[in-house]
Amino acid sequence: MKKNKKNINPIWGNNFNKQSNPLLEKINSSIDFDKRLVLQDLRVSEVHSLMLKKKKIISSSEYKLIIKGLKKIKTLILNNKFKFNKKYEDIHMNIEIELHNLIGDTAEKLHTARSRNDQVVTDFKLWIIKATKEIYSKIGDLQKTIIKKAALHVKTILPGFTHLQSAQIVSLAHHLMAYYEMLKRDKDRFLNSINRMNECPLGSAALAGTSFPIDRILTSKMLGFKKPTSNSMDSVSDRDYALEFLSNAAICGSHLSRFGEDITIWASTQFKFITLSDDFSTGSSIMPQKKNPDSAELIRGKMGRLSGNFISLLTTVKGLPLTYSKDLQEDKEPVFDSYDNLVLIIEVANGIIKGVKINKNEMLKACNKGNLMATDLADWLVINYNVSFRKAYKMIGKIISIANKKNCQINDLTIAELNIIGNDSGAKIKKFLKIDNSINYKKSLGSTSPKEVKKAIQIAKKELY
Repeated sequence: MKKNKKNINPIWGNNFNKQSNPLLEKINSSIDFDKRLVLQDLRVSEVHSLMLKKKKIISSSEYKLIIKGLKKIKTLILNNKFKFNKKYEDIHMNIEIELHNLIGDTAEKLHTARSRNDQVVTDFKLWIIKATKEIYSKIGDLQKTIIKKAALHVKTILPGFTHLQSAQIVSLAHHLMAYYEMLKRDKDRFLNSINRMNECPLGSAALAGTSFPIDRILTSKMLGFKKPTSNSMDSVSDRDYALEFLSNAAICGSHLSRFGEDITIWASTQFKFITLSDDFSTGSSIMPQKKNPDSAELIRGKMGRLSGNFISLLTTVKGLPLTYSKDLQEDKEPVFDSYDNLVLIIEVANGIIKGVKINKNEMLKACNKGNLMATDLADWLVINYNVSFRKAYKMIGKIISIANKKNCQINDLTIAELNIIGNDSGAKIKKFLKIDNSINYKKSLGSTSPKEVKKAIQIAKKELY
């Protein structure tokens, strides 16, 4: 008896005479990850079928039957009762075949005037736009937490570092607001990326467009895009919107990684600047005294995945001939992974800041080491004694040398030792070398002066609320 070719492959019909190799099915199937596009895929199908009806490409009765089936599938999805099948490769065919099971041959008309090539790009763009908006909101929540914490610590001082060496005294609020500014640019990058991807590919079909009299402007509008894409080949073949999302995620992740590094250092026994809350700390299996900043370390560690995902897709699309190649199936997993991990570390960073205890005394003690007011004193000499900065720099170098020999700080030196210009300079220098003067004497816009920091916090509040 001759074997029915329709049983060979449920998708490809009569053009194949052998069952797919299990290895092909394994490498070819994407349903395990692209099922995350299911709600977008259903929405695209709903809009596409409505457009087909309006253009009289399908009848009203056919449209109603298709919509009824799609709504039934959506209900199954939302109730976690839909069974995805690897045999049907991807989300599109899983939906189409289930629709056929529900409404019969009318389901076959849904794919009129479209291809999986333009269908998946539309689905994916819609998903990324939604994900981008969610990340934008999450970053905003983190920024709100930052400015609340910063407002409490405008006059809390700690060493600022260059080369991880104590350099100058800064306000803790100023340090925290540096991350606010980084995150602000991250938000802008995500928001701006929406403008570039906000063009609808649906109707590009496989690569060349379609012979059917479709209305791409209508489908674009109904799906929430600002306009249709301009070139069908570009529409189905490029993944720059996914690359931009991954790039934005990696940049944001790099900022959060730096935050994780600061937290890890500050929480160390050597620094003791902060104490992490118990719910964002771990212990040791062998050392009972340990309280580890694993949450901050993992924020830092996730950067490897975020940067790797970007490089992964960039490498995949590099050199692909126009238009669609199956390589492009590899676009979704890195995007989904970066989204999941970026959202996670944003939320973890938020939790860390909310629960952290600031050890002001330890920060203050650190400010009294390393002659952190050396630059402040040089500036003060220039302003008050009309000497050049380079001359003042050398003068300060001399008294630092004296302090080093005596194994003390410059503010511990005698008035006579500080009398580097003559007259009564020693006494005035002694008076100036009070720790609080370091931030209070700052004048420049964007500096660590309490006035400027308070202004920055107020501006941030207006931006967010």
